[in-house]
Amino acid sequence: MSTLKRRRGQSLHLELPNAIVSERPPVAALFLIQFDVKAGYTIAWKRCVPNLELAESVEFKSLPSGLHNVEEDLVYFMHDDEHAGISAFINRSAAHWDRNALMLAVGALVPLENGRLGRSWKHAEGLKELAEHLVLDPRKTKPLEDYWEANRLSDEPPTDVSGSRPGSSQQSEHDRAKRPASPSSKGSGRNRAVSSASMLGSPGHGLSPHHPALSLPRLLDTFGPLVYPLYKAALMRKRILMITQAPVELSCDFVYDVSILSNIPSSVAGLLPLEPLPTRLRPLFSVGVHDIDTLTESYRLSQLPKDELAVGDLGYGWVACTTDNVLGAKSSLYDVLVTIPPSYSKQAQEKVWPKLQNAKGAEMKASQRDLRRYRTLKQELRRNRSRSRAASPFNPRQRSECDDDEDDRTTLLPIENSQETFDDASSTRDERLIEPLSWSALAYSSFMWWASAGEKRADLEEESEHDALLFGEYSDYSGSASARPRSRRRSSPGPNLMQALMTDGSPATPEMGIIAYFHRLTALILGVLAHLVDAGDAGIESDGGAEGNGHTGDVVFVGSEDMTRMGLDVWSEGDRRFVEELLDFYWGRKSEIHGGRVECCGVRIC
Repeated sequence: MSTLKRRRGQSLHLELPNAIVSERPPVAALFLIQFDVKAGYTIAWKRCVPNLELAESVEFKSLPSGLHNVEEDLVYFMHDDEHAGISAFINRSAAHWDRNALMLAVGALVPLENGRLGRSWKHAEGLKELAEHLVLDPRKTKPLEDYWEANRLSDEPPTDVSGSRPGSSQQSEHDRAKRPASPSSKGSGRNRAVSSASMLGSPGHGLSPHHPALSLPRLLDTFGPLVYPLYKAALMRKRILMITQAPVELSCDFVYDVSILSNIPSSVAGLLPLEPLPTRLRPLFSVGVHDIDTLTESYRLSQLPKDELAVGDLGYGWVACTTDNVLGAKSSLYDVLVTIPPSYSKQAQEKVWPKLQNAKGAEMKASQRDLRRYRTLKQELRRNRSRSRAASPFNPRQRSECDDDEDDRTTLLPIENSQETFDDASSTRDERLIEPLSWSALAYSSFMWWASAGEKRADLEEESEHDALLFGEYSDYSGSASARPRSRRRSSPGPNLMQALMTDGSPATPEMGIIAYFHRLTALILGVLAHLVDAGDAGIESDGGAEGNGHTGDVVFVGSEDMTRMGLDVWSEGDRRFVEELLDFYWGRKSEIHGGRVECCGVRIC
């Protein structure tokens, strides 16, 4: 059955979980890591379920290199295919201890039954309180015993309604992928856009404290327009390694964010023929030199044919962060290397941006289209925040007091330094971030300026409305197409695709607004490409471009108008490579991409 037939009658929507699970998940292990001047980091106390090995593992993963330079930190890591780890580190001056300092960490392992981190962040506050208590006297472990007894995983795991024992979500994906698929089950298991295990709040609710998704506004503020090439690399299931410095909590949150934003919505998962389909990028969180063998294995797996891989295999890409710079020197370990500026760079006079480069060392930059898209996204976030405040039942004085107390992690777009100048025209050509304007694009822009007598270009205005439509609203209306401004509905791209995308209810928080935005962008890009492939399969000509778009044999032709419909830059060589790789990865098709061109009297100039 062609993907065109599968598309009929299928609504395109953003799925969000229906409820927030407030209780803490059970822990499979609880441990205390302490620094010994002779032996290094050692496990001073531990409790775990039977057959779970901790030695020579958690003590290194819980304490990345460089933590001795900070007073406290929160670390996320993966222990194995079935458990995620969380560690609360604390460093206090203590004259009676070696080196006049006491460094320890209290950590826990939770089963991966509930998503990327097993909701381990719900233990963050409890582990921090334990660390604060134990740093006074590590020998008083009674609170650890009490915490273990209150939160330990039951020896007899609960059964589901069918009476079977629930395994980890990731292990289940492995099993499903390795079992022969019956004709009736083909395409099953693709029903998650935002994993229900990610436990994002439902519409009308906020996120729980310490939820990694609370860092999404910080991700946008930190990366600026570079968030788009990072998102594209994640969508192509690249191996992404972030080099950072302690503290690592924010970088671990960024790992979670990148994995969430690059999810494939269930609304378009059925349009992709790739089996098994990696609907999400696997997050590894904090890694170190002890993980080199695992990362090396991921390279070997990435060279295998896709039909030999399972959904959770590292050959389908991953995203992780590390404080060990030596990993960045081994180019075979990653496809994309992201260097995150240290926290003290916020004090610099000029904004210090992250650096993205591929395994060959070539720097990756945002396109001119990405810059304009980023500006619109920021404007929409600020506009929605202002409208939410205006509709707030609190009086202005109360709102002002709330704003003063607002934590940096939960602000909409934290303005924690004044270096960001994207509203200035001079920053548009920032060579540190943006691809330089090509001669063809410059010629086209100059011609359009001359043809419009210097007036505001209609195509750029429609482009901005298109981007605003992708974001929608998260506070003022339900998100139905009828509630949106009529001018925006006119600019809707694709064959009724945008109208279908916007029929879901709008998220209730800025974080969910950002998630919905990127998932709609993913659905739009993959939906347009699926339409082109379907058009060729059905033997019809695509209605999107004038160059005879569609495909002949295994070659898919993508025209400049198709690039525009996907919200990509017709002049960008990077965006053309992105489309080529998407078609090859998800459809196994070669492609011919027609970018922008300048013609005069039917003659192509450039």
